[in-house]
Amino acid sequence: MKKYVYFFDEGKGDMKSILGGKGAGLAEMTRIGLSVPQGFTITTEVCVEYYKNDKKYPQGLEEQIEENLKKLEQVSKKALGDAKNPLLVSVRSGAPISMPGMMDTVLNLGLNDVTIQGIVERTKNERFAYDSYRRFMQMFGNVVLGIEHDKFEYLLEELKKELKVKLDTEIDCEGLKILVERYKKLIKKETGKDFPQEPKVQLERAVDAVFNSWNTKRAITYRRINKIPDDLGTAVNIQEMVFGNMGEDSGTGVGFTRNPSTGKKEYYGEYLLNAQGEDVVAGIRTPLPLSNLKNDLPEIYGELIKIVTLLEKHYRDVQDYEFTIEEGKLYLLQTRTGKRTVQAALEIAVDMVEEGIITKEEAILRIEP
Repeated sequence: MKKYVYFFDEGKGDMKSILGGKGAGLAEMTRIGLSVPQGFTITTEVCVEYYKNDKKYPQGLEEQIEENLKKLEQVSKKALGDAKNPLLVSVRSGAPISMPGMMDTVLNLGLNDVTIQGIVERTKNERFAYDSYRRFMQMFGNVVLGIEHDKFEYLLEELKKELKVKLDTEIDCEGLKILVERYKKLIKKETGKDFPQEPKVQLERAVDAVFNSWNTKRAITYRRINKIPDDLGTAVNIQEMVFGNMGEDSGTGVGFTRNPSTGKKEYYGEYLLNAQGEDVVAGIRTPLPLSNLKNDLPEIYGELIKIVTLLEKHYRDVQDYEFTIEEGKLYLLQTRTGKRTVQAALEIAVDMVEEGIITKEEAILRIEP
């Protein structure tokens, strides 16, 4: 039977066409021994067949997903839907050619009214658990159930007014519990059905949503503008969640191994403590420059610099990476070749020749005329 699902330790960096950029990056980082939350990738071929066969999945896919999910449960020592020690996952798209922000992501999948108690028990942090739950409901409601993002934001803003607070982080645990209940009512009102509590149903529907996001109007338009073929398909990555919103020794950030505007050899990026990935990207809170991490969490900063320097040497090019810190432990979530300005490309090519990373011939090929 054809292989449609690859666990991260089964793939390699040169398998972009079937694992997508993100999946190939995760597989390669796993292969070279970096700290990557584990998971598996459903290949781009599934997406192609899904559209060829009138949105029906190829035979054998369900069994392969089940098999890899079991492996993930063994590796993580957690189980999807378990009341005491639940596994939570992210479900992300990843096309062979990067299409930033065009396709969908769902975080914290696996939370429901039962598993949330397991998270509270395990983390001893009730506020964190309910913050994760309301984020999951909002993303799932928007991405999977098609409810407008603004409707959730409106309820969030209303609650902040009632509680007389300005920032999301100032909402206390009781406030978040109220918000979760209001989100449930909104979902019922908009869809006529209750929020799905069964984690396996949540997972199936999130995978459907990612494959469906390959052919949204904005994705098709993006491909047309950037001359990306329509028949490449996207992969889907299912990965154990790590949490940047567990307190001040946790955080999330993005960075480049060199400055993408000037090409200067410096560690360029930004981060937020006590936050999840979408907080940095969505501009909900103002991130800090990466250099500040030296003061906030010096050991983590040192480890991060070591890892990303290794990544740049391994790939022999500038890397654009994402990371999460969960209670003082650093994880890498993504790496890919960094986009850069023409000026930066020139500077970087010259520097990398001088540093012995690439040859003169390679440098010339990297500078677009």
